[in-house]
Amino acid sequence: MPTKVPGAEEFVPDTDDLSVLADAAQGCKGCDLYLDATQSVFGQGSATATVMLIGEQPGDQEDRAGAPFVGPAGKLLDKALVAAGIDRDSVYVTNAVKHFKFTLPERGKRRIHKTPSRTEVVACRPWLLAELDAVRPDVVVLLGATAAKALLGNDFRLTEHRGEVLGLPAGEFAIDPQVVATVHPSSVLRGPPENREQAFEALTDDLRVVAGLMRGHGR
Repeated sequence: MPTKVPGAEEFVPDTDDLSVLADAAQGCKGCDLYLDATQSVFGQGSATATVMLIGEQPGDQEDRAGAPFVGPAGKLLDKALVAAGIDRDSVYVTNAVKHFKFTLPERGKRRIHKTPSRTEVVACRPWLLAELDAVRPDVVVLLGATAAKALLGNDFRLTEHRGEVLGLPAGEFAIDPQVVATVHPSSVLRGPPENREQAFEALTDDLRVVAGLMRGHGR
């Protein structure tokens, strides 16, 4: 029987130093995902980044490496950022959930990604809020429905609003960035091969909206 989820709040130090936050995240027991994951995977990038990209959770390769977006989805994201005219080194990348959630098949050792529950996303939210407060980005990019719902609420529908310039819910946050929601790059890889190029171009088009917002902020 799973233990009650206490949430990450008690593990998050009162600081805007990203390195201190990243170190503290390794000791987080705010939900049960830490029990099976190799390590916590905190965000990476400049503390003065104009843009923060938020995905769902680390995958298998990210869990092993301890860094976000280093697997196949990360490589596709890199390619889409280049196509959109965004320098990966100029952005901060992270995930709504910091531990890898997976299942093991009956045969074989390959760990299969499992979507985090709403409870797990909410439990991990204090880390994401701490990152937002530390970086204070002008633009937030939400990659996929899990990330979008983590900040915009459970009723948010990605299919209805992808590529639009949105804002965070009023009164809930200390910052007021422009927000763009799009698909997670892993969805491009999971889709039918014959549709992959079109799906990649659609993701790139959404990131071009972000590039335009960056130019508006003088970057």
